[in-house]
Amino acid sequence: MSQHPSLRGVSTLGGKRNVLKRFERTALLEKRGQRKPGEKITGLRKTKPEA
Repeated sequence: MSQHPSLRGVSTLGGKRNVLKRFERTALLEKRGQRKPGEKITGLRKTKPEA
């Protein structure tokens, strides 16, 4: 019996993610100069991943 395509491992999917995790968003905003280290984590602005 074969495995359903939705149950494949993450590494085999290989698609580009369009949603960043919180730590990725904070790092990107700090790199762009839109957030200072030590500021509150809640209420972050929307960001798009770098191309």
